[in-house]
Amino acid sequence: SGTVKFVGTAPEPKAIEATKDAAVCAKTPKFEESLLVGDGNGLKNVVVSITNISGGKDFGDAMVLDQKECLYTPHITLTPVGAELEILNNDGILHNIHSYSEANPAFNQAQPKFRKKLKKKFEQPEIVRIECDAHGWMEGWIVVMEHPYYAVSDGSGAFILSDVPAGEYELKFWHETLGEAMKNVTVEAGGEASVCAEMSQS
Repeated sequence: SGTVKFVGTAPEPKAIEATKDAAVCAKTPKFEESLLVGDGNGLKNVVVSITNISGGKDFGDAMVLDQKECLYTPHITLTPVGAELEILNNDGILHNIHSYSEANPAFNQAQPKFRKKLKKKFEQPEIVRIECDAHGWMEGWIVVMEHPYYAVSDGSGAFILSDVPAGEYELKFWHETLGEAMKNVTVEAGGEASVCAEMSQS
């Protein structure tokens, strides 16, 4: 477990102007999610993963990607290789989800208001950017996992990777704006390891 901290002066999130379908998209104030820093400079939406492990525990419950008031929720969705990811549209308006990928086939698919659920499957591990062609401010990420030892940091920068076997590991920290950082960690049998990582714009 551990935390990811932003080094420097935290920027204010930029407000989003919902210029289309305002009755749904402008119900509540919205802000860009590409760089969110919380109390104590905790950095949200960092993908933390172990690079040198191939298996272990079960993946757990399948993740669901929702389109909620014209934002992707969650902003970063984890899904296992080969599993079906449900993509929901409960907004009652037209969305068009467009993926940008290299290892997996890209898709560009309309999801009208009557089609409340899509299912997509990814066969290769990859970080996939998604956008909505109907609402240009909608951006998110799908992280296709080759093993279950992935986590996304919360609003305070905290993360937990549970049930990690004893061993020496390399942790990778990925952020859509700030890039990557690496840390080495040793997990003792029956013990816990704590890690603090820092990321900056420099």
